[in-house]
Amino acid sequence: MPSMENGSSNVPRAEEIKLQANEAFKAHKYGQAIDLYTQAIELNGQNAVYWANRAFAHTKLEEYGSAIQDATKAIEVDPKYSKGYYRRGAAYLAMGKFKEALKDFQQVKKICPSDPDAAKKLKECEKAVMKLKFEEAIAVPESERHSVADSIDYHSIEVEPQYSGAKIEGDVVTLDFVKKMIDDFKNQKCLHKRYAFQIVLQTREMLRAQLSLVDINVPDGSHFTVCGDVHGQFYDLINIFELNGLPSEENPYLFNGDFVDRGSFSVEVILTLFAFKCMCPSAIYLARGNHESKSMNKIYGFEGEVRSKLSETFVELFAEVFCCLPLAHVINEKVFVVHGGLFSVDGVKLSDIRAIDRFCEPPEEGLMCELLWSDPQPFPGRGPSKRGVGLSFGADVTRKFLQDNNLDLVVRSHEVKDEGYEIEHDGKLITVFSAPNYCDQMGNKGAFIRLEAPDLKPNIVTFSAVPHPDVKPMAYANNFLRMFQ
Repeated sequence: MPSMENGSSNVPRAEEIKLQANEAFKAHKYGQAIDLYTQAIELNGQNAVYWANRAFAHTKLEEYGSAIQDATKAIEVDPKYSKGYYRRGAAYLAMGKFKEALKDFQQVKKICPSDPDAAKKLKECEKAVMKLKFEEAIAVPESERHSVADSIDYHSIEVEPQYSGAKIEGDVVTLDFVKKMIDDFKNQKCLHKRYAFQIVLQTREMLRAQLSLVDINVPDGSHFTVCGDVHGQFYDLINIFELNGLPSEENPYLFNGDFVDRGSFSVEVILTLFAFKCMCPSAIYLARGNHESKSMNKIYGFEGEVRSKLSETFVELFAEVFCCLPLAHVINEKVFVVHGGLFSVDGVKLSDIRAIDRFCEPPEEGLMCELLWSDPQPFPGRGPSKRGVGLSFGADVTRKFLQDNNLDLVVRSHEVKDEGYEIEHDGKLITVFSAPNYCDQMGNKGAFIRLEAPDLKPNIVTFSAVPHPDVKPMAYANNFLRMFQ
C-alpha cells in the first residue's frame, strides 16, 4: 500500500479528500464516503483516523466484517488511538459478539480513563456480557426443549367486552378481519392477544408443512410480485399494497425475508403478513431472512417490541415460527428467490437446498447460513463477506449455479440500494429492497418486482417512503446498541 514514502505532498491532498469524505458521511452518502476514505488511505495509509472513519462508514452500511478489518488496521497504525478500539467494539457489538466488544471497550477505558462516555459504554457492555453468561447458564439443552406453541390454547383466552378492535369469528381469518386489523394498526391500536396467538399458531402449522425450498407455479397470463426487506416499516408495507393491490389468489406475493427489526412497527408488519397467509395460503409466500433469528431480534429491536406490545410468550413463539420459514423459492422452475445469496462451493443443486433441516437457529457456516447472509460482488470468484458472515460471490458463481439447475435468474434482497433495486452479474441477478428511506436516514427508494408468466420478465416498480408516526427506528432495540446509532 502506498504511504508516506511517496512524498509528503500526498499528506495535504489526503487530508483534503478526508474532509470531502466527512461531508459525504454527514449527508448519509456512506458508499461515497467509503470511496473517498479509500483514496485518502491510498495517499497516506499511516493515518489511523482514515481507517477508523472508513470503519464507521462500513458500520452504517451494515458491513461489519469490513468495519472490523479497518478498525484493526487503525489500531495497528496507532495502538493508542482510542477510536480504533471504539469502532471495532461497536462493529463486534452489532454482530452480537459481546465478549469481543467488551475487550475493545476495556481498551478505550484504559486509553481514556476520565472519559465519561467510554465508562458508560463499558458498563453497558459488561452488563450485556453478564446477561449473556446468565442466559447460557440457564439454557435448556436443545433435546429437552418443549415447543411453546404446544402449551398455548388461544380458544381459552377471554376477549374483554370493552375490546373494540378487529375480531376473528371462529377459526377463519377473513379479508374483512385483515382490513380492520390494518386500520387499527394504522391508528396505533393493538390486536388482542387471543387473535395474535391464533394468527401466529395457524401460520406456524402452514410453514411447518412446507419444504425448505418451495416451488411456486404462476399460470400463463398471471403475475407474481416479489418484495425485499421490509424491516418493520409498516406504513411503507401498506403503501406497497396500495400501489400494487392486496395479496390474493389472483395477486400473489413473496416477501423475501427481513420482515422485522430496526423499524419500530415490526409487530404490525409480521402480524399483517401472517394474517394474509392465514386468509389465503397461496396469496402470500414468506422466506426466512438473516433477521428472522433470535440473536438478531435480541439486538435490533424485535424482541423488545414484542415484549412491549404482546408478551414474553410471544418472544419464544416468534423465535419458534421463524425456524419454520422456508429458505428459498423457485418460480416456474426458472427464477430462484433467496434472501441472501449463493454458496462457497460449486455444484449445489436445488435438491440439496430442499433437503436442509431448517428447523433451528441459523448456523454460522454452511448452506443455510450462506442462503441467508451472502452478497454478490462485482468481480469473479468468491471473497470474504463485508458483513463478516457468509461470503461474496461473483457473476461466474451465479452463472454456474443457474446452469447447474437449469434456471434463468436469481432474485435476492438483503442489501439497501439507492434505487430500491440493482441488476448485476450480466443481468442474471437482481437485488430488491422494499424498505424506503431505510431507518429514516438512508434516503433510498424501495422497490418490488412484478413477474408476468410465461416469460417472467422482471418489471421493477420503485416507490418512496411515506410518513409514519413519530416513533424512531430501533426504539425497542438493545439499549447498548442504541448508544451507537
